[in-house]
Amino acid sequence: MDTDAERTERDRSSRPAGTEHPSAPQGPEERSRSAFATSLAEWVPGGRFTLALLAFLVLLLLVSTFVLKPFQIPSGSMERGLRIGDRVLVNKVAYGFEGLPRRGDIVVFDGTGTFGHGDYIKRVVGVGGDHVVCCDKEGRVQVNGVPVDESAFLYPGDSPSTVPFDVVVPDGALFVLGDHRGESSDSRDHLGSPGGGMVRTDDVIGRADWIVWPFAHATRLDRPDAYARVPAAEGSDG
Repeated sequence: MDTDAERTERDRSSRPAGTEHPSAPQGPEERSRSAFATSLAEWVPGGRFTLALLAFLVLLLLVSTFVLKPFQIPSGSMERGLRIGDRVLVNKVAYGFEGLPRRGDIVVFDGTGTFGHGDYIKRVVGVGGDHVVCCDKEGRVQVNGVPVDESAFLYPGDSPSTVPFDVVVPDGALFVLGDHRGESSDSRDHLGSPGGGMVRTDDVIGRADWIVWPFAHATRLDRPDAYARVPAAEGSDG
């Protein structure tokens, strides 16, 4: 009897599962990266915790630069929905996926050269090609001949406008108003200025999508249904 052969077969069969294919040894590139990370962690005060914090801050900076921008409400022009001191998140890529701003959107834009220096936040009432008039016999704003019920977001006690206007919005531009019409400096106040009170779509930074502070007031800023019945004007952007 070949006892050595039997013993060899038994030894092979008794090996635990998973030992047939040992993991490949770490390559030079992996060892180099690991050594670099270890040496960097030893060099930076606070070690790995500091590195993790720095990585988080870099990620936050990238997101703030290219995706989301925090914006603090500076005035009461957008009350009742947006109060002084509220923090909103501005979606900077919204119109990269969804095209141009639409009626009812709350947008943040660079007002340099049209409204003044700095960034502003207003609601889009008219887009390129729209005929926007105020006010009809019932005191409402009309867009392309259709009256708009703004009661869902207009500040209580405000009229749609104490200043009459009748404008056609140029292509590539927006006509914007604040929700608190009595406290808002918006397109109505710049009709005689360069640009005619319009905001160029190129100057739009993004769409305000969320109130994130204070937590008790946190909510999503949805587009209202008030403009759903408004038809697109011929050649309109929206």
